[in-house]
Amino acid sequence: MRNTISISPSVSFVRADSQTVQVRGACPHDCPDTCSLLTTVENGVAVKVHGNPEHPQTGGVLCNKVSRYTERTYHPERLLQPQKRVGPKGSGQFEPVSWEAALTDIAARLKAIAARNPEAIVPYSYAGTMGQVQSESMAARFFNRLGASFLDRTICATAGGEGFTQTLGGKVGMRVEFFAESKLIIIWGSNSIGSNLHFWRYAQQAKRDGARLVCIDPRKSETAEKCHEHIALLPGTDAALALALMHELITHDWLDHDYIARHTLGWQALKERALQWPPERAAEVCRVPVEQIRALARDYGQCFTDRQPAAIRLNYGMQRVRGGGNAARAVACLPALIGAWRHRAGGVLLSSSGQFPVDKAALQRPELLAGRQPRTINMSTIGNALLAKTSAQFGPKIEALIVYNSNPVAVAPESGKVVQGFAREDLFTVVLEHFKTDTADYADYLLPATTQLEHWDVHSAYGHTDALLNRPAIAPLGLAKPNTQIFRELAAHMGFIEPCFSEDDETLCRTVYGDKVDFRQLLDKGFVTLNLPDAPFAEGNFPTPSGRCEFFSERLQAMGLDGLPDHVPNYETLGTSEQYPLAMISPPARNFLNSSFVNVKSLRNIEGEPVLEMHADDAAARGISSGAVVTVFNARGEYRVKAEVSARARPGVVNGLGIWWRKLGLDGTNVNQLTSQHLTDLGRGPVFYDCLVEVQAGQPGEPVV
Repeated sequence: MRNTISISPSVSFVRADSQTVQVRGACPHDCPDTCSLLTTVENGVAVKVHGNPEHPQTGGVLCNKVSRYTERTYHPERLLQPQKRVGPKGSGQFEPVSWEAALTDIAARLKAIAARNPEAIVPYSYAGTMGQVQSESMAARFFNRLGASFLDRTICATAGGEGFTQTLGGKVGMRVEFFAESKLIIIWGSNSIGSNLHFWRYAQQAKRDGARLVCIDPRKSETAEKCHEHIALLPGTDAALALALMHELITHDWLDHDYIARHTLGWQALKERALQWPPERAAEVCRVPVEQIRALARDYGQCFTDRQPAAIRLNYGMQRVRGGGNAARAVACLPALIGAWRHRAGGVLLSSSGQFPVDKAALQRPELLAGRQPRTINMSTIGNALLAKTSAQFGPKIEALIVYNSNPVAVAPESGKVVQGFAREDLFTVVLEHFKTDTADYADYLLPATTQLEHWDVHSAYGHTDALLNRPAIAPLGLAKPNTQIFRELAAHMGFIEPCFSEDDETLCRTVYGDKVDFRQLLDKGFVTLNLPDAPFAEGNFPTPSGRCEFFSERLQAMGLDGLPDHVPNYETLGTSEQYPLAMISPPARNFLNSSFVNVKSLRNIEGEPVLEMHADDAAARGISSGAVVTVFNARGEYRVKAEVSARARPGVVNGLGIWWRKLGLDGTNVNQLTSQHLTDLGRGPVFYDCLVEVQAGQPGEPVV
């Protein structure tokens, strides 16, 4: 017998009996895969989350993290009631309060600050959920109406995004499913097995069909181990490598002259720049064997001469250095040189997010600003911003911070300053959260938010081209509310009476794409594939001002910047400091996603504890063995952690796997104690992997025994 359970007036789910239902949803986390989920619910309780086999990109398979999503939703430490701070900031001491009491007091505090200057109020959010509705719809309306400061959301991908925008016209590229047909796949700055699992399935299919896989990464990741070749360049030298590849393509005439002539801009200028980068020069900068560079160029050029597709999967690791934007630009130029875009299995993919027709204005309602132009705070320099006093340069001192979908005390760079800023007694802080994170410990009010299993949302993707709908599978636990509802109720307490604050979540879901995506299909299947060409740039038609792949960017030149891509050395270049002779990168631990899932016991048990991977030569020179507690330090701070002598680390580079909550570290810190608040050349992004350190057993200054 088939029965239905009603969720809203226009939606129902079919179930096999009166107790069990399967609900379609979408993974909300900061991952390119954006999987389609099926949640099995028994008697109102979610008992299992698994991949939707009907969704081609998911293929019924989930990563180890999301497959344990019920463990996170029903975690015994889940926040289920509003709480008010009763102890010192950072102590994590709270007492329960009612929603009415919390919202009334929060509104009163915000009104008082806004009466002086609403720009003293700052939102802080990022990709705790990637959903269009629960991330920036009702929240953006609230802050626009209030006149609060804007937040420049830069902490992940803006350097590469700007580089691609200046070269290809946006966050666009080849469709991920066609990597399965490629004959050469270059995986650049990505541990795909841990952070892009469903792309890895396509790469494996191509490998079985004879494709060659090359991984470019300072760390010998799980992905690098499975590729035919690993090029372990130094952090921040990717543009030098890309320019040397161009040099070889030019000197050996592995070039599609017709494609270059018809579909690119600035070829002669790029040619002159690339010819300054012979493989020998790049090998010295990257500290890799020169023959590796020549061989990769030969493989890439051979794809042109043999009319075989070559594809590059670029990820975000390589852009988190000073020259990250230029590096992304340089790599984005490569496919046009050999005409790789002619093939549907050729080209490059960094992010597909620019291809989704999201109606941001309808979601965020910028007209609520009423002509105001608030200042902008860069989330990557929140430490400096919180410590700045009122000035002509910075504007008003930040008096209130509302944090949602983020854990800045753990994830923002130079966290010693971030903690100092959050610890200000005169800073009013509200945090919407699932758990008592490092950031939550500094809140004045904690507001319990729903997880993905408990609310509506619509998702775009940045690793494929399917739009997804998330339905609530269970009722909100305890007194938790969706972000949208929290901001609706807060707006009401502030006296905001505009009709847009009354729109429900299903209406917001329909607003995301307007008439550009059939919402009925989303309701019926849970996903809709965008109607896009298989080979989007086979005949040019790039979304740039010229319609061409712009090797030379007149827009950058107009801003006083170099119109051509170039190698921009790190702020902290290896070999320039006797005091800090090691470069440090902080790639994600495989079983965490940024700082999410760190408190899921089964996943933390797999990871074990925070570690610093060191090459045997670097460890031996310092008398360090695996398991020893070491201090990693630079001028910004210290971080105590256990060392792991590992072949995953290359000489001169240590890998501080992240992002652990600070409170779980040996001394209450994590790897971001050492990273800086410098910004990238393009996109105003952070430079997490542009960081020099020293490592010593024991405390700094102590003799090594």
